[in-house]
Amino acid sequence: MTNSKNILMTGGTGFIGRYLSQQLIKQGYHVTVLTRSGADISNSTEHLAFVNALADLQPRTWYGVINLAGEPLNKTRWSPAQKAQIISSRVAVTQALNAWLRGLSTPPEVFISGSAVGWYGHWDDECLDEDSPSRAGFSNALCAAWETAAMAQADLTGRLCIVRLGIVLGNDGGSLPAMLLPAKLGLGGPMGDGRQWWSWIHLEDVVRSIKMLLENPQATGVYNLTAPYPVTQIEFARTLGRHLHRPAVLPLPGFMAKLMLGEFAEEVLLKGQRVRPKKLLDSGFTFNHPDLPRALRDLL
Repeated sequence: MTNSKNILMTGGTGFIGRYLSQQLIKQGYHVTVLTRSGADISNSTEHLAFVNALADLQPRTWYGVINLAGEPLNKTRWSPAQKAQIISSRVAVTQALNAWLRGLSTPPEVFISGSAVGWYGHWDDECLDEDSPSRAGFSNALCAAWETAAMAQADLTGRLCIVRLGIVLGNDGGSLPAMLLPAKLGLGGPMGDGRQWWSWIHLEDVVRSIKMLLENPQATGVYNLTAPYPVTQIEFARTLGRHLHRPAVLPLPGFMAKLMLGEFAEEVLLKGQRVRPKKLLDSGFTFNHPDLPRALRDLL
């Protein structure tokens, strides 16, 4: 496929963005990455460019914008200042893109903006889809602020898609590498009571679904980017242990997780949501890795 369509991407040097940009380039896209690192500029190639500011962009017709920028959630303990930085790192970039879009004579055909299943807040066993309500909490506040900033672009692009990501599994970043060492040592047992739901997705399916949203002229609105079969945390731990041929019995008590990781443990590890990718499935999207055993078999 050769189409020479121009894509602007934020977060293009991160875990998802690196792999996504590689795959888009293979499909004939020209990708420009907005990055804060001056060192990346020297890595520009014919089909992959890096800029440090929106003002540095050359005039051209943009097919799409993919907005994935944001401070990592687990970078450091969540102080009030860090929580403010986590929110502003997402909202400020999105607002800057809004201002840039208003200055374009020809708007992009599609704008895809990141979010997370944390938007739904904390639930027990209820199965959630894109029409489900939310519950209050920091994760919800973060995602709601990010999505609200993105929705201000609805009249600035042809289509707006918001992607609510689950736990993304891959070998070169994300959560899985951090889980492997304790699991290999037999320490990967239940966190808290282990009954909290983890809605996960293989990195390959993240990229494939974003590409589908990019190219499907009917795609618009919110999409859950999660595998069709979420699991409880204890089921995740046991499945990972089986693939590593290690037991998954030694628990991490909830109070210990909170002591070690603070509010991050409470918001992300010890509570969760059981999310279904209804709109992706309704659109005909087929997952390469729909269940956890198949995903781990590919990755490990």
